[in-house]
Amino acid sequence: MAKSNIKKLIVFMSLLLTLTSYSQNDSLQFPQDFYGIYKGDLKITNSKGRQTIGMEFHLNKTDSIGKYQYTLVYIMNGNRQERLYNLIEKDVSKGQYVVDENNGILLDAKVVDNTLYSLFEVQGNLLTTTERFYKDHMIFEITFANTANKVTSGTEGENATEVESYPVSVVQKAYLKKQKN
Repeated sequence: MAKSNIKKLIVFMSLLLTLTSYSQNDSLQFPQDFYGIYKGDLKITNSKGRQTIGMEFHLNKTDSIGKYQYTLVYIMNGNRQERLYNLIEKDVSKGQYVVDENNGILLDAKVVDNTLYSLFEVQGNLLTTTERFYKDHMIFEITFANTANKVTSGTEGENATEVESYPVSVVQKAYLKKQKN
């Protein structure tokens, strides 16, 4: 695929995402309109098949301005595994936040149209996290790709373009319903 075609595809996908997002949540504001506890099932799909576990997501304000409780809870065989993180404002006007795992790990995050995006690499794996917030629910999704499995392809000639892709090996996806207070 030529550089110009790749650029056109990126512009088209960005435009499509933007148009879709505006129609969903145009009057709601992140994070204040989405405080609460969300519950549902997390479906984990990999080469071995599919597994379903319980999941909760908690987003709440704290006593500190610009700092929010950001907790993930995984429930397997009745056991709760809680990950007590914080979401910290970096530059709200640009949609920039940081997920603080409270152990020295800080993950940059970007909010666009009430969707929180994060992309990071850990131990040779690329992870993308997408959290889409709606009035009464959220969609939580993580994809994993091992960097060792990258595939390189490209065009030849004067305007040669090299592209590296990473086959996704694991997808975690949850529809989480906002709980009544």
